[in-house]
Amino acid sequence: MQVNPSTWPLLEELLMARGPGGQEHEVRQICLRELEPHCDETWIDPAGNVIGLIKGTAKADETRTPIRIMAHLDEIAMLVKRIEPDGTLRVVALGGANPINFGVCPVDILGDQDFIPGVLSFGSMHSTGETHQGADVLSGNVHWGDVHVITRCSPEQLREHGVRPGTRVVLSQHWRRPFRVGDAIAAHFLDDRAPMAATLQAAALLAGRREALVGEVYFVFTTQEEESNAGALYAASHLPGEVTVAVEVGPVVQEYGTRLSIDPIISTGDQNGCYSREIADRLYRAGERCGLSPQFALLVDFASDASAVMGGGISALGGCIAIPTENTHGYELILEGSIEACAATLLEFLVSH
Repeated sequence: MQVNPSTWPLLEELLMARGPGGQEHEVRQICLRELEPHCDETWIDPAGNVIGLIKGTAKADETRTPIRIMAHLDEIAMLVKRIEPDGTLRVVALGGANPINFGVCPVDILGDQDFIPGVLSFGSMHSTGETHQGADVLSGNVHWGDVHVITRCSPEQLREHGVRPGTRVVLSQHWRRPFRVGDAIAAHFLDDRAPMAATLQAAALLAGRREALVGEVYFVFTTQEEESNAGALYAASHLPGEVTVAVEVGPVVQEYGTRLSIDPIISTGDQNGCYSREIADRLYRAGERCGLSPQFALLVDFASDASAVMGGGISALGGCIAIPTENTHGYELILEGSIEACAATLLEFLVSH
């Protein structure tokens, strides 16, 4: 699969943008900018989802029901639980994150108007079992109660910046740039920035193939997928259509039989239930027509916007296409060309009758 030269700069820009759940505005603006040239309509709905509509011009005996393609804007992050008297922050997970996902690292504390630098800390390694936190760190059994964020600010200074319980804390931009590893790309937050890039590419490609498109396609970039699927649930209940397809990262794990390649993973089900066989088969055949060898997988410990809206009874049919990814929710790695392969498969799925 030929690599699109615009993929790297767009992906890097998306990765550098901070997007914790409920505060995804940096990512949202990039997404809206990229959609606008290719869509008939673009808007931000009341839930904060970015939506782009492409209308088909192909004639058919009957109009196909609109299709919703969903990729999510948000990333795993942290929330301030409380501020200690010395200005240290105690934090909890926002989304499916454990301390090991971040490690000891620089963070950005997102205040009301700006950000404050900090360091996510597990404390000193030179301790014994007498120190509870030290025992957990030394055993590798680290929990959120064992970590804190060093700010070097007083509680008064933090309040002036609008830092309070519920403030988002994210991996610092200092550590966000993608890293090349041979024929692969590594970075934090390829979930869901790589699928976002693929979805944006698919929208651009579809705009040039309107003559083959029957009906309408809504490209939906959702908020708060990592913790509640709130954006997808809102969008699915307010947009027309009976088919929802999530664009995700897919774990490369032996138990699922998945492999690191450019060939997209077609999920047949996850912890929310089974996807529609019709949609999974259509996605698989679309990938084959692109010269790929898609991978069917039952992702038991996984969930997506599509399975959430199906489980909520808001979408009659659903599916999930995923970019094969090592180290999901950690320092993730995908192969070059996998974004383009996912975009090509989506395009073929949308224009096939």
